[in-house]
Amino acid sequence: MTETKKSTLVLVAERAGVSIASVSRVLNGLSASAHVTERVQRAANDLGYVADATARSLKVGKTEQIALAVADVGNPVYVEMMHEVSRVVADAGYRLVVSSTGSEAADQIGLLNSLNRGFADGLILSPLRVTEELIDTLRTSRLPIVVIGSLPADVELDSVRADSEAGMELAVKHLVKQGRQRIAFINGPVDTVPGAARLRGYAKAMTNRDLPMHGDLQVTADDFTFKAGLAAAGALLDQATPDAIVCANDLLAVAALKVLTRRGISVPDDVALVGMDDTDIAELTTPSITSVDLRSAKRARTAARLLVRRLENPDAPVQRRVIEPRLTIRESSARRAESTKGGDPE
Repeated sequence: MTETKKSTLVLVAERAGVSIASVSRVLNGLSASAHVTERVQRAANDLGYVADATARSLKVGKTEQIALAVADVGNPVYVEMMHEVSRVVADAGYRLVVSSTGSEAADQIGLLNSLNRGFADGLILSPLRVTEELIDTLRTSRLPIVVIGSLPADVELDSVRADSEAGMELAVKHLVKQGRQRIAFINGPVDTVPGAARLRGYAKAMTNRDLPMHGDLQVTADDFTFKAGLAAAGALLDQATPDAIVCANDLLAVAALKVLTRRGISVPDDVALVGMDDTDIAELTTPSITSVDLRSAKRARTAARLLVRRLENPDAPVQRRVIEPRLTIRESSARRAESTKGGDPE
C-alpha cells in the first residue's frame, strides 16, 4: 500500500488479520481481547488510522463515551463505583467504558495517552499511586478528568476523596470504647494513596489516646487483596497478641477473620475486628464485620456529576470534594445489642 492511499477499517482489518467488527470495537474503546486490541492498535498506527478517527471525533464534537479507570475491577469498592458512575453518565447521554489499569502509575499514563487520541470525551480516574509523571500527564491531557482520590494542592483538577484519617479515628474510638487497648493495624502498601492516609490516621488516633504503637502491632500486606491479607494476618499473629485489629479494607479484614478462626481465636471475644470500605462482604461473613463506610457510592456519583458538569462547562471553577466517613458496627467488634447499620452511634 502506498503512503498516500487512505487507510480504512477494511485496510486496518486486513493488516491486523481480524474482522471489521473487531476493528470497530477496538477503535471505539469497546471490550475486546488483549490480543485483538494489540493487533488492531498496531495496524491502525501503522496505517495512520488513529489520526483519522480523532479528526472524525473532533468533527462531530464528541464520542459520547466516558472512561472509568480503576486499579482492579474485581474489588467490590470499584464494582460499586462502576454501577454508580454508569447511572449518572447514562442519564447524561454517555456510554461508560471501564478499564482495569492495575496499581502502577505507568499503566494509567498509558491509558491516558491512548484516550487522548479521541476514544473518550472524559475520564474518571481512581489511582492508587500518584507519581510526578502521572501528575504531568494529567496536567497536559486534553481530556476533562475527575480524580477519585487525593491530589497535590497545586493540581487544578476536579477531585473527590474519602477522609481515611477520619475513618481510622472512628474505628479506634469505637474499639477503645469497647475496652480494647492493644489495637493492631493491617495496612496495604504504604506507597499508595490509601495506604499512606490510613497509616497517618491510625498513628494519629493511637497517639491521641496514648495507646501503644509497637512495631509488632503493625504489618503491611503486599496488596489490598484477600490473598495478601492471609499472609499479613498470619505474620501479625505470629509476632503479637492484639486484642483488636483494624484493617485497611474489608478484603484484608475478611482474611484476618479467616486466620483468627483457623487459630481458634474468638471474634470478638478474644480479638475485635474492624475493616474499611463497608462493602457487602463485611455483612456476609460470620461474624459480620464492623467496617468504616468510606462512602464509595457517593464518591462515585459525585465524581460522575463533576465530570458531566465539566463537559458541559469547561471553564467551571475546579471543585475538590471530601466525603466524610461513617461507622457501621457489626458482630466482629460489639456486643449484639450494639450492632447497627449506616451510622456512627458514638
